[in-house]
Amino acid sequence: MISYDTIRKYNETFNNPTLHPLISIVDLNKSNLIRRSKFLLNFYAIIIKDSKCGDLRYGLKYYDYDEGTVVFFAPEQIVTNEPEGELHQPYGMALIFHRDILKGTSLAKQMNDYSFFSYKSNEALHLSEKERETVNICFSNIEAEIKQNIDKHSKKIIVANLELLLKYFQRFYDRQFITRENVGHSIIEQFNEMLINYLSSEKLQKIGIPSVAYFADELSLSHNYFGDLVKKETGKTALEYIQLKHLDLIKERLFEKDRSISEIACELGFKYPQHFTRYFKQKFGMTPHEYRNLN
Repeated sequence: MISYDTIRKYNETFNNPTLHPLISIVDLNKSNLIRRSKFLLNFYAIIIKDSKCGDLRYGLKYYDYDEGTVVFFAPEQIVTNEPEGELHQPYGMALIFHRDILKGTSLAKQMNDYSFFSYKSNEALHLSEKERETVNICFSNIEAEIKQNIDKHSKKIIVANLELLLKYFQRFYDRQFITRENVGHSIIEQFNEMLINYLSSEKLQKIGIPSVAYFADELSLSHNYFGDLVKKETGKTALEYIQLKHLDLIKERLFEKDRSISEIACELGFKYPQHFTRYFKQKFGMTPHEYRNLN
């Protein structure tokens, strides 16, 4: 596995100069033939491909990765370019930047908001021609500033342009969630069916209340992408959606007056009856006993 621990090492691999130690616009077309391999990045990377050239794999899943697509990598992600060992000619552009360039800036605190850096299989961004033009302008502005002599204003200007670019990517992903709504609806339908099956099975009692991560993993999606998709499609967070379905089941079970509250609590995934009572009162402002007596 190749470990790109510095901006310079990545630049050298693709025959690009290092004009700034913490950020670089990399023209992948300048590269010689290189072997596809598994690699680790110790910095953020935004890679735009200009042709279909191999498949990128994250874990066991493949990226939806073709001409005109963008993929995002956060530091310490391991990625495989397949088929491994094959020589190929890279095409496209990459923006790479070390987290140190963000230190002391507002963007450093906001990076978690850009959840697409943690997206994985089948979650690449597909740019329209107009969107690609916008990205090219942002890349050019960042590159122009990198080529300037470094002074006290350099960092602020570079980071400001970088933040603008990330906001555009956030907008473009919002557009993609809309234009690919059929895919999104299909995933939500699968999620809903899996959730109903889980709540009606013995898993609820044996494993407990399901987490967002459980369903994301079952659907082979990154946790962030899954959460963002559920929010776009339903208006609720994935956790809120799970809780609403679970609460509906709780209210339904409380109508079974031949069952004790303790029995119901256990079957609904609560380890202790008092936890169930506290949770129910937090959600409805009354105890399960009080709710049962109302009906």
